[in-house]
Amino acid sequence: MKTFKYLPLSLAVAATLSSVSVFAETESLEELSKRLQELETKVQEADYIYDQQPAVLTPDFEPPAGIIFSGYARYGAHYSDSDNQYVDVGSTGRAVGRLGNEVNGGEIQFARAAKADNGAVWDVVVMLDNWNHANWGSESGINLKKMYAGVTNVFESQPELYMWAGRDFHQRPQQGLNDYFWMMHDGQGGGFNNLNLGGVKLDMGFVGQVDSAAGNSLGNDSGKYALTSKLHAIDLGIGNLDLYANYGFANEDVSEEKAWQVGAVLGLGASNKLVAKYGDGADTTVFDLAADKKITYVSLEGGIKPTDNLFIDYLASFYNAKGEDTTDRNEYSAIVRPMYNWDDTHSTWLEAGYAMEDYSDGGDKQGWKVTLSQNISLGGLPWSRPMLRAYVTAGDVKTTGDVETTNVDTLAGGLMFEAWW
Repeated sequence: MKTFKYLPLSLAVAATLSSVSVFAETESLEELSKRLQELETKVQEADYIYDQQPAVLTPDFEPPAGIIFSGYARYGAHYSDSDNQYVDVGSTGRAVGRLGNEVNGGEIQFARAAKADNGAVWDVVVMLDNWNHANWGSESGINLKKMYAGVTNVFESQPELYMWAGRDFHQRPQQGLNDYFWMMHDGQGGGFNNLNLGGVKLDMGFVGQVDSAAGNSLGNDSGKYALTSKLHAIDLGIGNLDLYANYGFANEDVSEEKAWQVGAVLGLGASNKLVAKYGDGADTTVFDLAADKKITYVSLEGGIKPTDNLFIDYLASFYNAKGEDTTDRNEYSAIVRPMYNWDDTHSTWLEAGYAMEDYSDGGDKQGWKVTLSQNISLGGLPWSRPMLRAYVTAGDVKTTGDVETTNVDTLAGGLMFEAWW
């Protein structure tokens, strides 16, 4: 997910254009055009990356002069006159694929960055989100998802060290085709990123879960806490290796349970990676504090480019749950998405997915989905946004039990936009 511009750009351009008559008296139109190009270049250099991950400043970041406006959103109409609007199987996000199979929502972020005379770079960030759908565990509308401050380039021996405190996205590695955050510890607390240990970098944090009885993010600490860590930038030649280790605990009056979790991401070449996770008392988060629940997750994902116009993304995963505080089962998922770009505006995507829940005590749940999408985007590439999308989705979920077998069909169509900026 790429970059976005900040609000003062439009004001600066407007101010410049409004002064054309003044410039015309003293300068040529070529000089005016050159000034505008220089302004646009400065804006591009001030891009502030947004990709639904924690925003970590670097020492070479040059703060823009105004408010930085960023975010992610997808909204549109999703019509279905069948058994179910969406094809929902498994515990790993949209395990049959997210294209034409996801609900509306968005995140709007405002930030202010500044550089001190001593070179330290600061930012203060606030984010509001709108994921008011039961699929996201919230039906309460607008949430305060972020409110924090951070600083980098404070210590001469550790110029890349970024320190933060407040409420933030925290340790949320995500997969694209299934829209699955296989770890997530959003909360309020503090920590640091990019402590250089001789080339390898360390992130650590202490965060409290936000009390959210209605599924929103408006409360104080719930009494559950997490110590998180990530060791990254480990170069193995074939790709980088990232290692995660987390520990969860709570106030005595909340829970006496503990949880821990480890994970790894291994890059395989330029565009493929292997993900592995194991949790004891935890699935995606150690805030779970489940006494007897053990989770294993392994996936392989990536993409290939057979021609200049054809891209193919894929994901295959295995998930295992066992213990008294969960339902013993294996889950399997496979998704493939060929994408053909006709030009720098138009593209056609086809996504097909299959997922299965296989229960140890008998019975299973299987589902498939196929989505055809015609897109108009700024750039025409798979990651180009904003994008306007018209799609048709067909799918089926079959549940087999000891007594009966049920089928839930999905046939849906929609118009939507998706953007990150």
